[in-house]
Amino acid sequence: MNNKSVINHDILLRSEAYADGMTKKEFNQYVKDNNFERVGYGVYANPDTILDDLFIIHHRCPHAVFSHDEALYYHGLAEREPIQHTLTVYTGYNTKRLTESGFKVYTVKKELIDLGKITVTDFFGNTVPMYDMERTICDLVRNRKNYEIQDFQAALKFYVKKTDKNLNQLMKYAKEFHVDRIIRNYMEVLL
Repeated sequence: MNNKSVINHDILLRSEAYADGMTKKEFNQYVKDNNFERVGYGVYANPDTILDDLFIIHHRCPHAVFSHDEALYYHGLAEREPIQHTLTVYTGYNTKRLTESGFKVYTVKKELIDLGKITVTDFFGNTVPMYDMERTICDLVRNRKNYEIQDFQAALKFYVKKTDKNLNQLMKYAKEFHVDRIIRNYMEVLL
């Protein structure tokens, strides 16, 4: 087996193993011989491995983008780590299994799913899709009724203090989501 298929210290992706030329029989034998356990759809791990939830969720649902609480925490716009993993998929995607697994799932029109989508390196060193700070602020404002007032205000204050913020990009996204007037009001007060 090619080493490219084993990543993140003993995590095996079936799709990469097959892409490397491994047959189904060889793959199943490798999993059995090395005591790998299925931890997600097409994702297997050595039982001694500390699992990277974001990486596994991404491979379980490659169309999803980590967003809202997850992105707020990653970008340093929230003080607490999220209780639930939060992701966004396009409207029409079947979210039943994701919500049954305890994830908080948001939906957007298919044409907006990639707006502000970037690839970040998570805390385990793996790359996963996530929304940038500006898209995250738009999502925060769009769903402000779902946030405690102190968490909402703290996120906006943290954003305003960031040296790498992009207010032009924020307003561009805000127009797409029809929250430009609301965000402009918040930014006028905070800046």
